[in-house]
Amino acid sequence: MELARVEGTVVSTIKSERLKGLKLLLVNLLGPDIKPTNNYVVAVDSVGAGAGEVVIIVRGSSARQTTNLSNVPTDTSIVAIVDTVEFKGKAVFQKSGK
Repeated sequence: MELARVEGTVVSTIKSERLKGLKLLLVNLLGPDIKPTNNYVVAVDSVGAGAGEVVIIVRGSSARQTTNLSNVPTDTSIVAIVDTVEFKGKAVFQKSGK
């Protein structure tokens, strides 16, 4: 599992039938201190994440372990929206409204 921030969306009108109806998001991988690494990947959203949110992504075969993605051709999926992150005993991220 890795932390990432949703930076944008990816639109594809021609794609695999199994990707139809799924939201594709561009995410920037984050370090444990929530600083961006400027390493970007496209992820299939399985939780309804939005722009600017900190999320947890999984890659490889784990990306297809959620019920709605078991037959989807993806190797990166968003599986959680993060509320807080503690690093070295300090809160480094707190979702707005929490």
